[in-house]
Amino acid sequence: MGGFFFSTVNDNGRKANRVEAITITFPDGKSKQYEKGIRPQQILQELGGRLAKETIAAKINDIKIDLYHPIDQDGNLQFITYETDEGRDIFWHSSAHVMAHAIKAVFPEAKFAFGPPVDTGFYYDVDLDKNLTPDDLDAIEQKMQEIVKKDQPFERQELELDEAIQLFRSLNEDYKVEQIERLGEPPSVYKEGEFYDLCRGPHVPSTGYIRYFKLLSIAGAYWLGDEKNPQLQRVYGVSFPKKSQLEDYLKLLEEAKKRDHRRLGKDLDLFSIHDEIGPGLVLWHPKGAFVRHKIEEYWKDQHLQAGYEFVNTPHVAKIDLWETSGHVDFFAENMFSPMEMDELKYMVKPMNCPFHLTIYKNEAKSYRDLPIRWAELGTVYRYERSGVLHGLLRVRGFTQDDAHIFCRPDQLDDEITRVLTFSLSMLRDFGFEQFDVFLSTRPEKYVGTIENWDRATEALRLGLERTGTEYEIDDGEGVFYGPKIDIKIRDVLGRSWQCSTIQVDFNEPERFNLTYIGEDGYKHQPIMVHRALLGSLERFFGVMIEHFAGAFPVWMAPVQVQILPITDKQHEYARTVHDRLLKEGIRSVLDDRSEKVGYKIREAATLKIPFMLIIGEKEVESMQVAVRKRFEGDLGSDTLDNFIKTVHKAVAEKAAN
Repeated sequence: MGGFFFSTVNDNGRKANRVEAITITFPDGKSKQYEKGIRPQQILQELGGRLAKETIAAKINDIKIDLYHPIDQDGNLQFITYETDEGRDIFWHSSAHVMAHAIKAVFPEAKFAFGPPVDTGFYYDVDLDKNLTPDDLDAIEQKMQEIVKKDQPFERQELELDEAIQLFRSLNEDYKVEQIERLGEPPSVYKEGEFYDLCRGPHVPSTGYIRYFKLLSIAGAYWLGDEKNPQLQRVYGVSFPKKSQLEDYLKLLEEAKKRDHRRLGKDLDLFSIHDEIGPGLVLWHPKGAFVRHKIEEYWKDQHLQAGYEFVNTPHVAKIDLWETSGHVDFFAENMFSPMEMDELKYMVKPMNCPFHLTIYKNEAKSYRDLPIRWAELGTVYRYERSGVLHGLLRVRGFTQDDAHIFCRPDQLDDEITRVLTFSLSMLRDFGFEQFDVFLSTRPEKYVGTIENWDRATEALRLGLERTGTEYEIDDGEGVFYGPKIDIKIRDVLGRSWQCSTIQVDFNEPERFNLTYIGEDGYKHQPIMVHRALLGSLERFFGVMIEHFAGAFPVWMAPVQVQILPITDKQHEYARTVHDRLLKEGIRSVLDDRSEKVGYKIREAATLKIPFMLIIGEKEVESMQVAVRKRFEGDLGSDTLDNFIKTVHKAVAEKAAN
């Protein structure tokens, strides 16, 4: 590599030893020759400027490396800053190491498992006899500050397998030893100060880069995610290169706490989860069930208009169905154990698609029958480990807004474009405007022919291009049976939530031997498109609670109007107003309790009711209502007819807050 040599001349004019050179190509296409073994940090010093200050790692020929790693071959060099996804992962991974170092300094008996970056921040799983407290986190943070001030370099060491095992045994790090033995090959180790950690890297150059951080919480976790293994303590933290970024994040975190769907679900009496029912199983209370009803009602109306037909399927089926579909082979760990009835084994469904495939087979199909679009709000059950359950966002029983499209190859492009347009339109109707869209391509393990995979991937790409949807390629992240589009919605706090998925499947139609009679009179295999638009009603509802902070748009609010008479003298007129609103299809509640009106207003505000109608003597005399609107306060008096038009308009426009 490198391909040539150059000579240097010493002070006496004699030629020194020839030095091998390499060619480095930069992202702008320009190239330059450097001495073999040059480090990215040296190149940055030469370049100077803002890039030199902000770079934390590099990539040579798409391989991530530390800034002090020598480059010994020609290559394309890229610099990584915190502002990129890769940069944040490196920054947070380095922060996890600093936190582990601090924990070890405060609690020398601590043993460490895994410490990766996550979506926002990092964590480390720790084995410690003592249950950590918030005061302990403060002590760990103080020790982290000391480590950061020392600005100790992260030094990478390549060890032989036996050397690494011996090192971590001497450090009493049993989990690291097990990781090395499971890896089965020589690992890399990073040292900063006196602290060693097992890691493939890269890291920021030194601990001084990690200046602004906060340890956030402590949770439980099992070693390797298995409940049979020891339980560890998971310490979460976050870090940033700038103080303002940390301050902004902590403010965002406080707002997120206020919007936590678990707290609001209780405060607004929307849903509950009980140990006596079972973890991850949701009870929908009347108000929450009503919001769900409005979601389902609108979902059904839109699907009928879009040419879908509805189907309904059982909650259980004989194990044979799940063997045919491949779920027993590929998905068994996420399924509940079989149950036996009449000497036959049954399993509760983790997915709806095998039932839809079976309905398709019920009678012969012609090419004229396709495309077929079947939709179902089907409740499925998956065994999620207790440690990952999280309110409505991660449950064991949930209702998928499932749909399956069966089409001919010549119809695939149009169907993908159609379903993508439909998905984005409905998400906007629910108040979401920002999306992160990913096209996931063929993974290493897949079924079907490369020709089919290429055809399906091109159909998905074409749909994205036709709809003008910005997207990123998620290389190798398709499911085993086909490529997919994933749509993540961004909420009002900028957080991204997995929502819609559109998947092309050649595998299941083949497993179930689906056919249609073509124009040529021969049997052909249809293409199947899986599509979940909201994902699951439980998860989507949880995201909506947090997005709207429990203040649902008027069209789906369980109570749209609260009527508040000031004294008993206004009760009769208030009741007349209430009855009129009900006749107009407006969800009204009359609060005729003998409480002060100020108290009733505060309570209605706490319940996030969109409109309040205050009725006193003036309103009775003028036959009007005093309108108070959520977030806007008093709007003054108006006729009841005008107010009704205002509510109907808000409902018709699906107006978000």
